[in-house]
Amino acid sequence: MTSKKASDSSDQASASTTLDRHFSRIKAIDSARQAFLSRRRFSLRLQIYLGFFLIFIFVLSIATALIITMYQVEDRLQFLEIINGYAMEIQQARRFEKNFFLYGTNLNDALENVYKAKEIFDSNSEEVISILGKDTENVALANIERYKGLLERLAELRQDQASRPDFEREKKKIELELRRHGHEMVSSAHELMNRERYYVSKALLRSRYIHLFSLVFLIIFLASYAYFLGSRIMNHIKRFAEYAQRIAAGDFTPLMPMQRFRDEFTDVALAINQMILELEKRGGVLIQSHKMRAVGTLTSGVAHELNNPLNNITITAHMLLEDYEELPDEERKDMISDLISEADRSKKIISNLLDFTRESSSQLEPLKLDHLLEKTIRLASNQIKLSGIKIEFQSSENLPRIHGDIQQLEQVFLNLILNAIDASSKGGKIQVMVLPADEPNYLAVKVIDFGAGIPEHILPSIFDPFFTTKIKGKGTGLGLSVSQGIITKHGGRIRVSSAEGSGTTFTVTLPVTTIPSAVSTGKEKSSHF
Repeated sequence: MTSKKASDSSDQASASTTLDRHFSRIKAIDSARQAFLSRRRFSLRLQIYLGFFLIFIFVLSIATALIITMYQVEDRLQFLEIINGYAMEIQQARRFEKNFFLYGTNLNDALENVYKAKEIFDSNSEEVISILGKDTENVALANIERYKGLLERLAELRQDQASRPDFEREKKKIELELRRHGHEMVSSAHELMNRERYYVSKALLRSRYIHLFSLVFLIIFLASYAYFLGSRIMNHIKRFAEYAQRIAAGDFTPLMPMQRFRDEFTDVALAINQMILELEKRGGVLIQSHKMRAVGTLTSGVAHELNNPLNNITITAHMLLEDYEELPDEERKDMISDLISEADRSKKIISNLLDFTRESSSQLEPLKLDHLLEKTIRLASNQIKLSGIKIEFQSSENLPRIHGDIQQLEQVFLNLILNAIDASSKGGKIQVMVLPADEPNYLAVKVIDFGAGIPEHILPSIFDPFFTTKIKGKGTGLGLSVSQGIITKHGGRIRVSSAEGSGTTFTVTLPVTTIPSAVSTGKEKSSHF
């Protein structure tokens, strides 16, 4: 009674602890949610849009600057053409002017070139004003008018040459003034042309610099932006990979914010926290259901396995009690032997059950797997002889050692060999092989029989407790379950492959001891039992 109360108290304490832990987890996840939602939102989408918007603004600014520069160059080139035309007309007028003073000819041609020069200014007045300004244009026009006026006076003086005694003196005076004024006009035109060429060269150079520096800036900006954005995304992915590994390891601590802003990964973190809560809740339900299922399976298996020998004991004991006086001594002895046999059978069932449920300590030591298999086969020699089965044992040479408990491993391999004997027909053959496994640093033991095989639909159940394909009373269904637990504890695993009518192969893989040892797959040793 006291034990029952203590057990109930322990269960209540465990349930209370589980409930407190569940509510603590809910509170922690709610706190994490509030911490996430308290951050200002700066999503990756907004960051990408902002980056592309800045790039668009920058490219638009560069394009605008280049277009403005292009129009300025066009205006300067057009004005340069105007000044060039003006300078050519003035220079031609100067040539005709010199001809007149040397040979007395081409004065009218000089006047015609001056008219053309003035017409150039008049027809391109807006362009000239936009470049030179109104005052400079007025000065240029005044110079043209002054030069034209001097040529016209010279023409009038030539017409009145006969009536003018001071013709030569006036002519010389006008010539000096024409030369001085013409030289100033040509020099001014050349200065304007040189100035415009300088402006054009400067504008083209500025355009080249804009292209070059904008390209360099754009490359640096894109590289920096890609690195910043990529680092942010990759850091998040790395963090969530670590979270996934932590959750897979059983650590259900909720995720807490690691940055100042909220983004799309914040939504993922909130979803993971909710998943953690659901996993813990559903995991508890699943564990409880597995516990109940295991208890049910264990209870039904024990009840089924113990019920048969207990029934036989009960029936035999009643018969012995009722007919004791009438039974001959031989029959009494037979009935007592049956009682002992059934009691031993019950003891064996309980012993197998204890092997299945308890955590026994292991005495690990370096072992040669081929020697262990030979010893195990010798332990089964009586069953081998009685069944008329031939066992072929093959082992690769120079195999590395394994680390394990010799008694537990003998129990596993003996169980597999006895199962193979039970599955084989009289006079059949069993193969036992030890060889390097397909996985590095592992050895494989294969136990192959050529019996009827295991149907495909029951293969997934053969390692379940109390599951057996043997006839009633011949097996407890715990051998493979116990064997699987032993091999798992040794860091290995058991696999089975079978086909109806083609036999069954059990493969046990075990890790080798990490010491220098060469594995040769070229030579084998074989034995027959």
